[in-house]
Amino acid sequence: MAGRAAEPHVIWARPERSGRGPRPAYSRADIAAAAVRIADEEGLDAVSMRRVAAELGCGTMSLYNYVPRKEDLHELMADAVAGEHELWEPSGDWRADMLRVAHQTRDLMHRHPWLPRLMSPVYGFSPNALRYLEHCLACLDPLPGPQGAKMELIAMLNGIVTTYVSNELATAERTRSLPWSQEQENAVRIAYLQSRIATGEYPRMAATFMEDPGPIDLEAVFERALTRVLDGFDPQR
Repeated sequence: MAGRAAEPHVIWARPERSGRGPRPAYSRADIAAAAVRIADEEGLDAVSMRRVAAELGCGTMSLYNYVPRKEDLHELMADAVAGEHELWEPSGDWRADMLRVAHQTRDLMHRHPWLPRLMSPVYGFSPNALRYLEHCLACLDPLPGPQGAKMELIAMLNGIVTTYVSNELATAERTRSLPWSQEQENAVRIAYLQSRIATGEYPRMAATFMEDPGPIDLEAVFERALTRVLDGFDPQR
């Protein structure tokens, strides 16, 4: 495809600015910060090389000297946000520390609602992501077992948080677009569901609702999902 590099590359292995010329006017941190501001205010789709260049006050083509591809720009953004993780001294309680990590990641994704779209193993080894992973592994030092299993644990927790937050954000976005309240829609949907269950065609669903007819506590569901992953890696469980 025209305009794309002939060979794969890692942005972090490249110099801050390619080519000859005067000292770079911008750093990668400047470029990432501009892109993050745009995404926070207008969404990820608003982030383009042209838009970031305008935010910085430079020409679009000159920006390519710093960031060769839009994928590289996304990687800079993901790394910049990864730098917002608080890295504390591990407490010695690996379960408590990993729950804290998960909740912090959830808060981070709500602060930057575009982030779940960029969650990818491809961006998992940038400078700030490596610091985050090293911190998580330090938190897991008291947990016996191979390092590979600990990496799986971290990945599973991140997967749960990403899925959960993606659903939260999608629900919030849909709710904002509705001409009625979420409570009104829920009431209509519950009434329809009850009418279907009343037909007798879904006995297992009927038994499920008879067992727990109350509203779903989504916070409790989130906590249980995290806890069950930790239980699966806990040799004492």
